Amino acid sequence: MKSIIASGLLLGMAHGAAIAGPYVNVEANSGWTGSDYGGTSIDNHVGYEGNGWSIQGGPTIVAPDGGETEVELSAKVNGSVSLTDNLSAYGELSFITGDTDNGYGTKVGATYKF
Repeated sequence: MKSIIASGLLLGMAHGAAIAGPYVNVEANSGWTGSDYGGTSIDNHVGYEGNGWSIQGGPTIVAPDGGETEVELSAKVNGSVSLTDNLSAYGELSFITGDTDNGYGTKVGATYKF
């Protein structure tokens, strides 16, 4: 497992933002409330990037603090568009399967470059 994660990290770092095509993305997300650790989810995604958009998906290892580790399926689709030379907008839709309910997420924002 460690060699798979390391390979994914290396492939992900070798991938350039200006090059469209397939990629591998391994991402760990951990959460805390105050000093109380809640757990970590590790996405192991394969994706494809186009001009201003990408889609990725695969298994996610969900390891809650003090709970059983499970493997779920997750995916993300995102895009960005230039509004002016300095201003761009972006958005992301995501989901993850669950034992009883699926989880969904959104992200929207803007970036201004000086």
